[in-house]
Amino acid sequence: MNYEAFMAGYGGQGVLVAGNLLSMAAIIEEKNVSYFPAYGVEKRGGAATCTVVISDEEVGSPVIGSPGAGLLFNQLSMDKYFHRIRKGGFCLINSSLIDGEENREDIEILRLPANQLALETGDARLVNMVSLGAYVAHTGAVSLESLKEALKEVLPERNHGFIPLNKEAIDRGAAYAMTGTEKSRAQR
Repeated sequence: MNYEAFMAGYGGQGVLVAGNLLSMAAIIEEKNVSYFPAYGVEKRGGAATCTVVISDEEVGSPVIGSPGAGLLFNQLSMDKYFHRIRKGGFCLINSSLIDGEENREDIEILRLPANQLALETGDARLVNMVSLGAYVAHTGAVSLESLKEALKEVLPERNHGFIPLNKEAIDRGAAYAMTGTEKSRAQR
């Protein structure tokens, strides 16, 4: 079992928190994991990416040239990284911010209106939680329960009051992914 998730967006979308949370959920499940964040010098608005590798064997490298999955949070990330996803892989596209109808016949695509679902949950900042819920429900990289349990480890204690809202956002993303809405294997 090996899962590789590459996440990309801009600073402030919670890309790095999402990667950290996914990694912690894997640790809770006693899996081997590598978390490799990268971000620009800007506090908000600059590019932010991370790679998470989850495996039941040792992780050889945190650097993946062609990841098995991509979670792309904005148009710039789509333009820059969509082509890197490995053949037979999976791409979660934030359709709230990504206009293009780019398709690839060789990967599975889930167009998730993450910003809309985050707002419906109650806070626009929950885009990362909605996306993670959808990714985990689709791939089974970790359980939703482990993902939710990891919140108390990853979020600072001052933000623990927001954990119920984060859990709701995770569930909303998972429910969307499981309904198959907007889900296609590039025009099946």
